[in-house]
Amino acid sequence: MNRTEKASIVEDLSSKFASAKIAVLTDYRGLTVPVFQELRQELKKNNAEIRVAKNTLLRRAVQGTDFAAMEEHFKGTTALTVSSDDPVMPAKVLVEFAKTHPELEIRTAVLEGKTLDPAELDALSKLPSKDVLLATLLSVMQAVPTNFVQVLSGVPRKMVYLLQAIKDQKEQ
Repeated sequence: MNRTEKASIVEDLSSKFASAKIAVLTDYRGLTVPVFQELRQELKKNNAEIRVAKNTLLRRAVQGTDFAAMEEHFKGTTALTVSSDDPVMPAKVLVEFAKTHPELEIRTAVLEGKTLDPAELDALSKLPSKDVLLATLLSVMQAVPTNFVQVLSGVPRKMVYLLQAIKDQKEQ
């Protein structure tokens, strides 16, 4: 690789770090190419990208970003997964993939500036997705006005029942 190719790779990685919400470092040693492609496709379905890069280029790319804490883990074979969308989905994919393919070793992750170890990433992967959390919040927010309307309509409803009972009593 010549200098201009390296500079373009560093620039591309820097832009990925700038827009990323989560970045996960993994060691992929032992994975075959078809298995790695399977992981890549699964991550792509969930709006994430996995990339293999030289550690020296990764060190340059993380300088001055929230992901600088990862620098000490740039050793050996390194695959970088980044996502600028929902941070839970890539974590779920990687943790599940690591369970079925023990060759994939999760080293560390950074979520919006906070370093996560593999156990914390596993806990993150067990959270519901962003869509599920938003739906839950919406249902809670919708329940309050619905219950309020039901309480307010209870008084007139009981008045109608009372008038109906009086009418039925007089008819008898």
